[in-house]
Amino acid sequence: MTDISSLPETFEALHGSPPEGFTLSERVIDPLIVIDKVGQNIVARLAGVHVLRGGSRNILRTPSNRHAWVVDGSTIRPLPRDAASVFVEMLRGAAPENLPYSEAVRLIRDAGAVMKVEPDDAFLRAGRVAAEDLDGEIVIPGLTATLFPYQVRGVRWMWETINHTGGLILADEMGLGKTLQIIALLLLDPPGVNRPALIVCPTSLIANWVREFARFAAGITVMVHRGPSRAGVYRELQKTSVVITTYDTMVNDISIFSSFEWSWVICDEAQAIKNPDSNRRRAIATIPRRRTIPMTGTPVENSLLDLWSLADFAIPGLLGYRHEFEALYPDSFESAQAVGLLTDPLILKRRVADVAGDLPERLDFDVPLELGSQLADHYLMVRQATLAKYPVAGALVATLQLQLVCAHPWLRREDEYDTDGEDAGVLRTNAYPLMTPKMERAVTLLHEAFFNGRKVIVFALFNRVGGLLREAFPDFPNAYWGAINGSTPQEERQAIIDDFSAHDGPGCLVLNPKAAGAGLNITAATVVIHFTPVWNPAIEAQASARAHRRGQTQPVTVYRLFYKDTVEEVMIDRSLWKSELANESVPVSSRDAADFKRALEIAPEKS
Repeated sequence: MTDISSLPETFEALHGSPPEGFTLSERVIDPLIVIDKVGQNIVARLAGVHVLRGGSRNILRTPSNRHAWVVDGSTIRPLPRDAASVFVEMLRGAAPENLPYSEAVRLIRDAGAVMKVEPDDAFLRAGRVAAEDLDGEIVIPGLTATLFPYQVRGVRWMWETINHTGGLILADEMGLGKTLQIIALLLLDPPGVNRPALIVCPTSLIANWVREFARFAAGITVMVHRGPSRAGVYRELQKTSVVITTYDTMVNDISIFSSFEWSWVICDEAQAIKNPDSNRRRAIATIPRRRTIPMTGTPVENSLLDLWSLADFAIPGLLGYRHEFEALYPDSFESAQAVGLLTDPLILKRRVADVAGDLPERLDFDVPLELGSQLADHYLMVRQATLAKYPVAGALVATLQLQLVCAHPWLRREDEYDTDGEDAGVLRTNAYPLMTPKMERAVTLLHEAFFNGRKVIVFALFNRVGGLLREAFPDFPNAYWGAINGSTPQEERQAIIDDFSAHDGPGCLVLNPKAAGAGLNITAATVVIHFTPVWNPAIEAQASARAHRRGQTQPVTVYRLFYKDTVEEVMIDRSLWKSELANESVPVSSRDAADFKRALEIAPEKS
């Protein structure tokens, strides 16, 4: 059999010695560059297009990128004689066997190129699809966590992808463990102190990142760069493996952050940099880095420009200049499809429903938060003033007052004899903002759930929390809002639940856990947020069981928000061991002297 690739590279040379069994066509066909994926490499292949009767196209690859002809059955068809040289010119020195992703996309996007460029299906595979084919087992030295198979596949996909692209977008739905996947990814190539990893996130997420590293990767040293004690020169940042900072601190200290090359720059809640005109987006783009990962469950919220901003941050220049992008891709379904072809291979976006077979029926997440300096001062002042005013019943009253501060600094008991605070009123003051760290985290969780069409139950001991949460939440189309608390007539409660469940779209139902006991079935909700902890684990368990019960067909994600080093952390810790001693049938005492003592001794740190 004739070795086709050994034949002369030009079509003219074949005329003197055409291979046996082949005929030569004199009709020149259009040349084409095909962008393909072979193994983990992106490759460019020279090809030709034979248009058949009826308009269908037959794409035929050349024997090599030096050959100016293709084989079509037993017919050899010529390409333009300069096809091979034009191919080399268009690649601009890039190796066709290992093409950078950004260079491949540049070729595909260049509508005015001399030779047409088309991506193969293998190149266009979305991250979610490509990840499904990867092995679900892995050993990661230093990781003290057991990953679900879908998380292993996510880590494998990110590792393979970023080593060829330098950037990607992690857009898994909330509850799938994006933070843990990132920590596992970092452990595959642990950052060193000379070139640490930088994690930029909202203030409300710093405590969670620190806690997750301590739990799952204790061998990685972590520094929080924030507040008055932050580093003054960049070399002070090169003493740890990971630096965690906030978006605002990053902007203020950009001269320090841009003074050396980071091994990784990872942005959590990356919707904060979707606006290309914002100071945050402009500043972070100037930070030198080897690998880049924006993390967000909502990569496109308002327009395709959101996606341009994230993709351009992950891989600078990927989608061209902003003005070119906006001109080529107006906000339309057709544009979204066209852009998606280029960005889907860089995005890992999976829903809970996609990986439900890997998940348990219920996922529980404790979300630690920091009060911040202003609220910490307020917390300590309230504790001191309450103990001074109520020396006899001080412990009971003070813990309730501190619970109110943690729920929101505007909440006030209207009756000094009120021992549970459920009906605490709202005293608005300019001294403290509506958007506290806890409110910010709840709003973010709600927004992502709404964006993905999910329904949410929010449990709050204090009835006015629901109104404050609704006030803090931005307008969202077709969203349902409802509430049930002790003042809601018993005969009206089921109707509210029915409306919530039947609503065609996302929704939020704010419940007082004491009013959500036995009898309420709310399986339409798949996200549960405990905005305020409770002393008795049986009450919390009953509350969560409203969504996680017979009839629920999807995994339920439960979040417990609490402030570190406050009465709320004591409540969380006590509920953990009490839940081992009791169940819904055999409740234990909700509080004791040890609880009160620790609750009134623990003090939040000032940031």
